[in-house]
Amino acid sequence: MNKQGIQRVHFIGIGGIGMSALARYYQSRGVQVTGYDRTPSPLTAQLEKEGMAIHYEDNPNLLPALLDAAVYTPAVPQDLKELAELRRRGVPLRKRAEALGDLSKAHYTIAVAGTHGKTTTTAMVAHILHENGVDMTAFIGGIANNFDSNIHLGRTEEAVLVVEADEFDRSFLQLSPDISIVNAIDADHLDIYGNEQQVVSSFNDFAKLTRHCVISKETLPLNIGESVRHMRFGFDKENDFRAVDIRQHEGETDFNIESQDAVTPVHLKMAGIHNVLNATAAFAATLELGLEARGIAEALATFRGVKRRFDVRIKNASHCYIDDYAHHPEEIKSCLSAIKASFPSKRLTLVFQPHLFTRTRDFMEDFATTLAMADDLILLDIYPAREKPIEGISSQALLDKIHNPHKCLCPNERLLDLIDERKPELLVTMGAGSIDRFVEPLQTMISQW
Repeated sequence: MNKQGIQRVHFIGIGGIGMSALARYYQSRGVQVTGYDRTPSPLTAQLEKEGMAIHYEDNPNLLPALLDAAVYTPAVPQDLKELAELRRRGVPLRKRAEALGDLSKAHYTIAVAGTHGKTTTTAMVAHILHENGVDMTAFIGGIANNFDSNIHLGRTEEAVLVVEADEFDRSFLQLSPDISIVNAIDADHLDIYGNEQQVVSSFNDFAKLTRHCVISKETLPLNIGESVRHMRFGFDKENDFRAVDIRQHEGETDFNIESQDAVTPVHLKMAGIHNVLNATAAFAATLELGLEARGIAEALATFRGVKRRFDVRIKNASHCYIDDYAHHPEEIKSCLSAIKASFPSKRLTLVFQPHLFTRTRDFMEDFATTLAMADDLILLDIYPAREKPIEGISSQALLDKIHNPHKCLCPNERLLDLIDERKPELLVTMGAGSIDRFVEPLQTMISQW
């Protein structure tokens, strides 16, 4: 960054998981980082401890007097006063995706895409490279437990770049990957794309950006032609990388990966068929990079997952508490299926916070079906994020469609008391909004039962 004369950068939406990682990267390169976010959080508190000045009021007077550049996330409203002031001053404004795109042009890059699975798979790839001695910088869309961070900083300017490729706002089309992974794809972000066909079209465009593409056989069909060398992974024999002989037990999984007449045993300290696919994708991509199969499998065996991705917070003789980021019907289905397979004898209580009015509207029937998988369902109000309410779309409307006799709507301020009253044996919190603020209090409370 300093090579370009950039010494002071302001981040709009610095508390986001992707934005905070990029802010940390800039600061590690000697750049003075400041930021704005709408609300304080544990993550912004940590950034402040690391030396970043952050404010929580959209007030142009709080902007630093001198700035070389500003980075913003498209998730923030475009009518922010600070954005308007930065434009008035003529401060160069860049989307986070554009800044990451510049980095990917300067590094050998592995990019991980998919409407589901990309955070876990990105963390897996980064962990595999790290454990095998590869110098790498990784931008991860969650807190990887092995690094206890959403970023791992490489030792040199030649470090391999591992980056989560976000499809929101077509951000991943800014990247220049050498190896890419296209994991599970489902219709999502329809407020951006309009329909499923446009989602697939965008992923096609992403796949064509790369030299080597590892594509899930289980996803919506892509048509990238012969210009890109691509390998398929999945469960069937026609895949180049096949996950077979899958055995799940007590939240862990054993399976074999078959590829090119070779069989590699893999052990994961994680449950779920979706994580088998994530690991198979990471295996294929890092094998393509030149690592040996045995070293990849040894690294996967020590992978400890990502916070809020099938995150087992408590597991003892009487109670189990799992937290997960799932916010799309297919993600919910995969997660609940994995939990039920791991704990078949326990009654599952799910606390779910819908994320976005548009997503709730677009997938109302699918949400109703998947949420009915829980034995007991507690539904929180919709987390709006960047959106304004939509008439007729509410958690109550969703609750009315769910065929489950053991369901209720709960105000946020009542949740802890309700859980303490019921003391469920298997509790799952799920969602992409402010529900993460309950994780630590719930863990503390349950540990005292």
